[in-house]
Amino acid sequence: MLQSLAGSSCVRLVEQHRSAWCFALLVLGYLLYLVFGAVVFSSVELPYEDLLRQELGKLKQRFLEEHSCLSEQQLEQFLVRVLEASNYGVSVLSNASGNWNWDFTSSLFFASTVLSTTGYGHTVPLSDGGKAFCIVYSVIGIPFTLLFLTAVVQRIIVYVTRRPVLYFHIRWGFSKQVVAIIHAMALGFITVSCFFLIPAAIFSVLEDNWNFLESFYFCFISLSTIGLGDYVPGEGYNQKFRELYKIGVTCYLLTGLIAMLVVLETFCELHELKKFRKLFYVKKDKEEDQVHIMEHDQLSFSSISDQAASMKDDQKANEPFVNSQSPTSNDSSLNN
Repeated sequence: MLQSLAGSSCVRLVEQHRSAWCFALLVLGYLLYLVFGAVVFSSVELPYEDLLRQELGKLKQRFLEEHSCLSEQQLEQFLVRVLEASNYGVSVLSNASGNWNWDFTSSLFFASTVLSTTGYGHTVPLSDGGKAFCIVYSVIGIPFTLLFLTAVVQRIIVYVTRRPVLYFHIRWGFSKQVVAIIHAMALGFITVSCFFLIPAAIFSVLEDNWNFLESFYFCFISLSTIGLGDYVPGEGYNQKFRELYKIGVTCYLLTGLIAMLVVLETFCELHELKKFRKLFYVKKDKEEDQVHIMEHDQLSFSSISDQAASMKDDQKANEPFVNSQSPTSNDSSLNN
């Protein structure tokens, strides 16, 4: 008997604090996922980093042996300066001297990556004025971009998601939830094909050193706004029509970002995902809801009573004037 009471009390306690338990599991799962990613990246990339360090060390040692007139300190100073310039997007290679990082098309591409928070990092402002302007430009431009994307996605999703789902639901009588799931899957497949697979194939042809996997990797890193900057299109020294190519990539990034937001909004409107998200949200107390409802009812009742009183006053004002007789005068007339 005591065990059953204890079990029922535990179940009741879990049900009362279900949202808190779900949130704790969510935090724990997220931390474990971070640790899992760190372990996998470390185990996969650390051997390649070690091999690259060894290769660079051998090349440096061979260069010093072949050029005995050059000291190791002089070589270190030269390499430090070269790496600093490379971090700012300036290369000392002769075949890359023709590509300017701050012409109009490159600046347009940079502005789009800043406002979309992609930020490849391959090109950064060099001057203090450019850095100060980038701060002001981003403070104003990023909220402006969010407003722009929200307005565009809100209009597109009406014609792409809501109306097709309602059409099949009303016209053919299919279940709205089933139609919404099938539509979300189809829309996701079309988006992946049009903004990942096909552009990856195009980039693998236009970029000399990119294969299909690297091109697909660039598309995903860009449209997810991660923007690592290890792959940036149009940076090759023999790139044909570089200005037009940069403008095309800028348009691709903006339209692809809009398509990704439309797909995410479509999936977020699914009933199952809404129900799943509510598991981790804080629920309002019933007492607070009741107080809010009572206050709302009181305000509504008082407003209705005030409206009724004002209507009565208006009716009285509009009625014709009638002489009212006093009770005493009526009694006297009856007596007579």
